[in-house]
Amino acid sequence: MEKAVTTPAQATALACLDGIQPSLSQWTRTIFDYGETAWREYQSAAWYVARLRHEGFSVEEGSGGMPTAFCAHWTNGAGPTIGMYAEYDAVPGNCQDAVTVKQARPGLGFEAGGHTDPHSGLGMAGLGGLLATKAAMQRHGIPGTLRFTGEPAEKVRGSKPIHAAKGYYDGLAGMISFHPFYMLPLCNTARWDTHCGAAYAMIYRFICDEPESWILAGDGAPIPQAHSAVRAPGANDALMTMYMASKALRDSMLPHQGGWSISEAILTAGQATADNLPAGLAEIQYMIRVPTLAMAEQVTAALDRNAAAAAAISGCRYERHWVSKSRPGLANHAMAEIAYEALSTVGPPQWDESAKAIAREIQVHAGGVATENPFIDELEQLIDPKQAEAILRRDLPPSQVNSTSDDYTDMSWHAPTARFYVARPALRSTSGRAYPAWAMNALGGIPATIDPMVACAAKTIACSALRLLEDKTARDAAMAEFIARTGGGIGGSNWIAPLCDYEPPIGFRWPEYVTTPRGRDWWIPSNQSLQTASRGELHDRS
Repeated sequence: MEKAVTTPAQATALACLDGIQPSLSQWTRTIFDYGETAWREYQSAAWYVARLRHEGFSVEEGSGGMPTAFCAHWTNGAGPTIGMYAEYDAVPGNCQDAVTVKQARPGLGFEAGGHTDPHSGLGMAGLGGLLATKAAMQRHGIPGTLRFTGEPAEKVRGSKPIHAAKGYYDGLAGMISFHPFYMLPLCNTARWDTHCGAAYAMIYRFICDEPESWILAGDGAPIPQAHSAVRAPGANDALMTMYMASKALRDSMLPHQGGWSISEAILTAGQATADNLPAGLAEIQYMIRVPTLAMAEQVTAALDRNAAAAAAISGCRYERHWVSKSRPGLANHAMAEIAYEALSTVGPPQWDESAKAIAREIQVHAGGVATENPFIDELEQLIDPKQAEAILRRDLPPSQVNSTSDDYTDMSWHAPTARFYVARPALRSTSGRAYPAWAMNALGGIPATIDPMVACAAKTIACSALRLLEDKTARDAAMAEFIARTGGGIGGSNWIAPLCDYEPPIGFRWPEYVTTPRGRDWWIPSNQSLQTASRGELHDRS
């Protein structure tokens, strides 16, 4: 595709982004350093809210009943409403400083949160695109409204099903969704037909609240309940029975095709200092990534049976709490073309010699060999959406409509949605083995290596938004396709309604930062804290 000619408004937006690039770089690093994880992004959300209000937006904090979500608006008069958003959740166990060696951020251990995708750059690209679109609308008198949502907990597909169910994506002429590249061929392109699939996540909570009933009193102990209750299996045994049963049956839950996955995470309930009591509470989360909702329901039924059996075996009861029920994505070719045309206008990200020098240092420190061009070639190349689609389909059965998982899909059932990707910095392998996670994480925090992605994505977002605002023909085509694919729009014959029938799952023991008389730390104390508190025996692999 030849580079399209920018409109005067798009030229204004691009110039605006060039002007605020130093600020975007600094802001990206700020969110990177917060490293806050799902449902606990307090500083990150507060930063966005303050920034948006400073820029003249009205902001609803805690949108959808989620304390770290928000919804911002700015209007320039009657006209179409365009949606954009930020994500800002990090991942536990990935704390990495923005340096070229493996090193946790100051005062923390590697168990703390860190940005892997990185959502720090994703959110800042969205904000940059938003501010540039606003500047162009003001200068050129373009009517319309900008809606910008803050989306916490994407790593557990958290906020978007809730926002969708509560109407936060209704009334949009278009939604623009961006994600950093993380797998070929989805690099500097837009999704065409095969959008992300469904995702269910739930927590099974096992409760042992009557351990005294496990065996009869009268065993000779003067205080039977004190000595008999400990014989009860307890909630930990229920959880482990659930864990092992589900592991054993996982291969039997779904057909051996479709790219599905089921993963689990054990949440800590805190019985570590109880010396003679059965565990009263244990929780395990399952994340199901599947192409279809029918597959998600099938796995859920199997897990429910396992939970009921595990509870019965161990004398406990169980509860199932939803974390997410996210729909598969809906394609929109008109929106994909708008986003890819904008990306083509901007051009793919480019990394200069200073970025390459940093990448070479990381190659060496990560156990590789420095190369003249340390980055993967495709990072600086565009790929047409139809070509990317053809490559993607090579490994998928013809009957599979959706693949992989991300909760932007919930937006696609409420407005015409473009999903595009811009390359993030990724190292060329020199030894035939993958680089450690810290290397990718560091590249996402160092300004010289992450800024090209943020700038490219922000410019693409702004140009896409302005195309929708200025070009009624393009806007109408996207909406017509949305109406056709849903069988009449929202509520149409082919429309999938929101699946969220649960409250925001904010009350669970999600990993987070804590402040105690010992200071601020991750909830799993850092090695520094451990060594300060105790000179216990340490073991390593040397």
